[in-house]
Amino acid sequence: MNLRFWLSLFVLMALLLTAVSSESVAAEEPLPIKVVVVTMFEIGDDTGDIPGEFQRWVERGEFDQKIDFPLGLHNIYYREDGAMVICTAGGVTNATATIMALGQDTRFDLSKAYWVITGIAGADPEDCSLGSAAWAKWVVDGDLAYEIDGREIPDDWEYGFIALGAHEPNSLENGWTVETIAYELNSSFVDWAFELTKDMNLPDHPEIAEFRAQFAEELPNAAKPPFVLIGDSLGSSTYWHGTLLNDWANDWMKLHTGGAANFVMSNMEDNGTLTALHRLGRTQLVDPQRVLVLRTASNFSMPPPGKNAGWSTTAPYPANGRPAGESAYLVANTVVEALVADWADFKMSPPSP
Repeated sequence: MNLRFWLSLFVLMALLLTAVSSESVAAEEPLPIKVVVVTMFEIGDDTGDIPGEFQRWVERGEFDQKIDFPLGLHNIYYREDGAMVICTAGGVTNATATIMALGQDTRFDLSKAYWVITGIAGADPEDCSLGSAAWAKWVVDGDLAYEIDGREIPDDWEYGFIALGAHEPNSLENGWTVETIAYELNSSFVDWAFELTKDMNLPDHPEIAEFRAQFAEELPNAAKPPFVLIGDSLGSSTYWHGTLLNDWANDWMKLHTGGAANFVMSNMEDNGTLTALHRLGRTQLVDPQRVLVLRTASNFSMPPPGKNAGWSTTAPYPANGRPAGESAYLVANTVVEALVADWADFKMSPPSP
């Protein structure tokens, strides 16, 4: 064999290797994501049984592509228009770990993704009724506190929670805190989502109508049919409940936001989710200005008149909380579909009213 043959063979092999390498690079290009729907819990399987937050999206939203997610507790589901849905599993630690794992997953480009966090919650009856849906402008951490048992609180304390290092409730004097206790969302983006959904008719049910009627004389907002509002989110690993702690929640939200936040929804994940998203935002893996939090009222955070906190904490949710689950899907999905449909307008910057 002559030199020309070997040179030709070498050139051919080089071309083949280049082609294979190009195909490998193309195959490794991250999948661009337009919207991430974040749910928090599922009752059983992802599909085919009693729906929790996650299953409603997978089935009704036609998320037909299942993606293995070994660092999460549930698979990821995706559809061709660029939307995906995940389930963090319940609690602050699960939420934080899941969002951090997804944000660093090199299979996905999340740099321009919108995040729609949507799930059920406990609600302040001073502000809304069961089944209502609240878009948050603030997410505040309710775990970073000093606590003593209610049976041992001083006589002049209203409740047993105080700010870190403080000497009395509802005060930051002489106290200290951490920088991740309060997160302000993109206000104009939240206003856009509210305007888009504020006139929606939300699912009602005879059981929640009967339950809310107990509040009619003292707390008229609690007695209304379900509605959409703007109201802020307090996240805490502890499932707290009762009139005094409801007062604490209202005080706590204002204390850590300079009076700007209004406690409406309690939950066990949003503070972890926002912490992870803001941490990921430091390296532009995600954009924290593209985050929405929607919580819907499955139960109240304090008992109705004439009932005590012990009864109320352990009582079944009226209608098993189903109207709230439906509202969480219906209201959030309206926003998700709008973001995807008008992606050409929203790709570079979030919408505003």
